[in-house]
Amino acid sequence: MLISEQGKNMIALIQRVTQANVVVENEIVGEIGHGLLVLLGVEKEDDQQKAKRLCEKVIGYRIFSDEQDKMNLNVQQVGGSLLVVSQFTLVADTQKGMRPSFSGGANPDKADELYRYFVERCCQSGVKTETGRFAADMKVSLTNNGPVTFWLQV
Repeated sequence: MLISEQGKNMIALIQRVTQANVVVENEIVGEIGHGLLVLLGVEKEDDQQKAKRLCEKVIGYRIFSDEQDKMNLNVQQVGGSLLVVSQFTLVADTQKGMRPSFSGGANPDKADELYRYFVERCCQSGVKTETGRFAADMKVSLTNNGPVTFWLQV
């Protein structure tokens, strides 16, 4: 990402997993087996159109192996699930100094609204979708398969 582009892209850090879960206050609030852990960052200028496009990209992204062991299948094609977790630290500006700046991040109300919209779009796609808990202190556990991790933006 170019520095001049910061603050203009909705972000999803996706990890191909064999299992993942989110725990809040010693309770599992979201859990999947085979699929994608999606860490979602929302910036000030993001909107529902960006959330919709990012959802389509996450679901359509071909990072699962086909019969020839090539990354050629998406999460729907392999019958996988999504675990979507809000993560405001993805939008941090880390270019200056030794402390991140979050000035490009959406305010909590807007971020929560777009997070919920993103999750709703994922559910409407037919992919089983679990979530973390917005703005909670979450413990995220996963087994990254590969490891395979991609940074997606729209």
